[in-house]
Amino acid sequence: MNAGPWLSVPPGGYGGIENIVATLVPPLRDLGVEVVLVSVGDSTLEVDELLSVFPVGQFRQLQRPYNQVNGVVPAHQHAVVRALRERSDIDLVHDHVEAAGLATLAALGRHDPPVLHTLHWDLHKHPELYGTFDGGGRVWVNGVSADQIARAPEALRAHAVGHVHLATPLAEGAHLRRPPEKGGHVVILGRITPGKGQDLGVRLAHQHGFDLILAGPVGPYHSAADLAAAGSTDNPDVAYFREKVEPYVDGWRVRWLGTVRPPARDDLVASARAVLAPLRWAEPGGTFVVEALALGTPVVGLARGCLPELVDHGRTGYLTEVDDELPDLLEAAAKLDPAESMRDAAARFTPALMASRYVELYRQVLAS
Repeated sequence: MNAGPWLSVPPGGYGGIENIVATLVPPLRDLGVEVVLVSVGDSTLEVDELLSVFPVGQFRQLQRPYNQVNGVVPAHQHAVVRALRERSDIDLVHDHVEAAGLATLAALGRHDPPVLHTLHWDLHKHPELYGTFDGGGRVWVNGVSADQIARAPEALRAHAVGHVHLATPLAEGAHLRRPPEKGGHVVILGRITPGKGQDLGVRLAHQHGFDLILAGPVGPYHSAADLAAAGSTDNPDVAYFREKVEPYVDGWRVRWLGTVRPPARDDLVASARAVLAPLRWAEPGGTFVVEALALGTPVVGLARGCLPELVDHGRTGYLTEVDDELPDLLEAAAKLDPAESMRDAAARFTPALMASRYVELYRQVLAS
């Protein structure tokens, strides 16, 4: 299970892929899968074996110039290849490293273990790789939504064995919990970046008078203090925040809390009247969606990417294609039954279900 060199598994706070790996591995091991995790040395997830090159996550290295940091992923991938060369007990590699993971593992010989590479991101980011990819009958891919695979370049789509929706431990037994007491605030979860549309959310909050909380990092900065200490930076997410979002953050109508870790994050979401998803891009996976539903909070957003696959319109949330309809839908969402969202999450988004689906894909890849 190759999680990459950027963050520990599980991560201390924000970390989409690392959280997904941390959610997937325990139920895989419950099903009898022996897992060798390739991550960083301070990962604490219980596995059969941990391999690492770096003692801690290298995420902050991403702020350095490319020619100073472009050895991080190759060093990590070299450890993966070395392990495959030195041992004979690996049946399959489940890879989560963007672009470099796919290319490195596809370059191995036909006698090396087969690979399932999970695509967690926008598949139009790497046209040179995805548009010409050839897995040689040994490397296959899966998406995290049907929409994501449907949008993939043809060469990559030819290697797809299906999709697996993301899961959350919060969905386990969600239908048995008492629905939460609701407050009046709305939450936007996730990294503050143009694709997430926080600029639209903050404008609508001021125009239509609803209280909005932003919970997520700006680039590598997890709090206002971290961001202030950074001073001038070329990070595009920081520029977006400072130019398009921060002018609306008044501490009253709109608040930015930075990265909020469980259990405070779960309390924040469970008490919200809705989670808002004013997406500017085709969201591939939507971890924040399944977490919100498991906590009994409806999701209101633009019908892009995976959202129509995850949100049952009129029952667990509301979706639209029109920006200006979002405030009215937030009002309507307050009347939805939180128990419906919790039942839906328990039926569709548990870690055990995700693990069972991945075992099916592993068998499919091994059979190929």
